[in-house]
Amino acid sequence: MKQLLIIALRNLSRYRRRTLLTGSLVAIGVLFVLVFEAAAGSFKAMMIGQITDSMLGHLQIHRKGYVASIETLPLAMNLKPQAIQKIEAELGKSDAVEAFSPRIKFGGVFSTFTESTSVRVNGVDPDREFATAPMLKGRVVQGKPEIRPGIMLVPELLARGMQVKPGDTVVLLATNAEGSVNGKQVQVGGILASVSGPGGRDAYVHQSDAAEILRLDQPEVSEIAVRLKDFGSLKATYAALSTSLGGMRNKQGKPSFEVHTWESLAPFSNVANMIDILTIFIRLILVSIVLVSVMNVMIMAVYERVREIGTMAAIGTLPATIRSMFLLEGLILGALGTLLGTVVGLGLIGALRIAKLTFDFGQQRGLVLAPSVGIGQVLALAVIVVAISAIASLQPAIKASRLEPIEALRHN
Repeated sequence: MKQLLIIALRNLSRYRRRTLLTGSLVAIGVLFVLVFEAAAGSFKAMMIGQITDSMLGHLQIHRKGYVASIETLPLAMNLKPQAIQKIEAELGKSDAVEAFSPRIKFGGVFSTFTESTSVRVNGVDPDREFATAPMLKGRVVQGKPEIRPGIMLVPELLARGMQVKPGDTVVLLATNAEGSVNGKQVQVGGILASVSGPGGRDAYVHQSDAAEILRLDQPEVSEIAVRLKDFGSLKATYAALSTSLGGMRNKQGKPSFEVHTWESLAPFSNVANMIDILTIFIRLILVSIVLVSVMNVMIMAVYERVREIGTMAAIGTLPATIRSMFLLEGLILGALGTLLGTVVGLGLIGALRIAKLTFDFGQQRGLVLAPSVGIGQVLALAVIVVAISAIASLQPAIKASRLEPIEALRHN
């Protein structure tokens, strides 16, 4: 094998320009795939983090059927105290759960005494909410990032339209489940920057204010948002909670609860899926480049070395040895191109991280691109390219091994 390797390297060095061009083409393909995957992965992770860590959470638990009517924020489908206790008991058993926050959501009227408009409101326990959505505080662009009784966090678009600022007194009105209307004066404590997705324009009040406005005589929540210790455990935790909570039935024998991941609640999940599909297509393009390039080089190598192959066969070289020699040439070509592309690609990814390029996405400004690529992605790409190089070399190698010595020696 060592001797075959030396011969393969020597043959590749005989046609330096062709070897260099083909290797460079493979390297450029690997380079662009790595940079694209790193940049796209960074964008995807950043946007998922913005959505989950600033409002949605990784998972949400509702009463069965609530999400189907979520646009109307139906108070009649809130979770009652007994249901809340069951859910919290299940969440407490899970080692994957880092924090969870009960929320009561309702639609109301936001009034400045001179103007009024509709608003979506979240009544929360501030400590639990900030633990579940740690980026919520960072969304406060004016005022203080705190939620206290009598204090309200107002979305930026609403504040701009109603011309309110931190410190202003406003009235929040809402209709409770029995149909009675109640209101409460609150102070604008902070202005929240908008975030793309459901919940990005919601206001926040303390849970005691929400209970007072809705005239609740016992604790009720619309949803329980869950944050995981490791985002990678999302699917496993979702499956586990769906099984444990899905087995709980109401008096009619139907499931009491439903569990949803952020993907089923946020439109951005479609963009995330498109990024994954684009990554697959980019890899397919790379495979095509490698396949065509290496196959072309190896076919030309066989054509130009017919007499050499005939001589080798005439002195007793086995067809399997000739086949192995050409396969090795293809493998080396693919491996060298992959190595070069990986080194340059990782260097470029590092340079992009240092450059800290910023971009805007919807209402979000100044997001910093931090591309990164895992060792698993690099190895997977390398294996694909080298394997395709071997496959591309297979047909020319088989053709070379089947040449008849006499006919090959006559070839001009």
